[in-house]
Amino acid sequence: MGTLAKAMALGATLGVIEMVQTSRGRRLLALVSLAAITVVIVLARPVRSIPPGTAAVRVNRLTGGMAILDEGWVVVLPGVHDLRTYPLHDQVYRPTDATKAAGAGAFQSLEGLSIGIDVSVRWALDPSKMSQAARMRPDQLEHDLVRPTVDGALHRAFARHTVREIFATSRAPIQKGLEDELRTSLVAEGIVIKAVAIGGIDLPPQYKAGLEALLSEGLLTEKMRYTLELKEKGIKQSELEAEADKVRRQKAAEAAGQEQIIAAKSQAEAMQHVLPLKEKEIQQKRLEAEAAKIVRIKLAEGEADARRIEAGGEADSRRKLADSDAYRLDVT
Repeated sequence: MGTLAKAMALGATLGVIEMVQTSRGRRLLALVSLAAITVVIVLARPVRSIPPGTAAVRVNRLTGGMAILDEGWVVVLPGVHDLRTYPLHDQVYRPTDATKAAGAGAFQSLEGLSIGIDVSVRWALDPSKMSQAARMRPDQLEHDLVRPTVDGALHRAFARHTVREIFATSRAPIQKGLEDELRTSLVAEGIVIKAVAIGGIDLPPQYKAGLEALLSEGLLTEKMRYTLELKEKGIKQSELEAEADKVRRQKAAEAAGQEQIIAAKSQAEAMQHVLPLKEKEIQQKRLEAEAAKIVRIKLAEGEADARRIEAGGEADSRRKLADSDAYRLDVT
């Protein structure tokens, strides 16, 4: 095989030499060379596009230098440059082997129990620190950097807490502590931790039943405490309402008394004006009675004088008649 390859190479060399010696051969060789160069350029793709939402790192294989490139067009020389593209959108890492208590990646609590926890970590590359992230290939970032860092932080965090704390009482503080720890650990690598979410928790069946019963008792205790607080508030409200009603009655009684006092004062002031009028009325009636009495006396005196005059006239008439009768008798 080696001799045959050498013979073929020697034959091709001789053929090229003979081709170069003629004008037609030189033209044909130029066309073949141009075609070969075109095929190499097409296959090597020296001009490439960086799509939106993506950052690229061009590594010079000769000098080892790196250039951070934004979206757009970029020249990549075959054999000289190595172009790596990194997505800038949010990515989610979820340790699927740790969601079940019997899983291979189950977490250990402070009591030593195996628990499965559905945890998701949302992360993204920091465009301003691409030089740190570019030390790894895009497919290595999650597997060789994000995954071991997150798994280690999760196991350390859950091992410091009891199952009850993880399951119910301290979930939010644990989540906040994980976010802070992961941000501090990965920020120097050019990775930004956006959020850590703790989802469902898978407990051993017996422990889960006991914990649920304990939580139910705790909920009943809390319910009883709130019920007692509501009753105390109801009693306090009734006392306040009774006190308010008492104050309203007192105010109403005071208002009624004030009204009576004002009415009495008004009546007394009215009597001060009415009494002089009554006295004047009585005085007027007295004067009217005196006047009527005087009128009656005057009328009686007038009637008496009239009767006396009438009696005197009648007596005088009878005397004159008697004198006339006597004179007549004397004449006869």
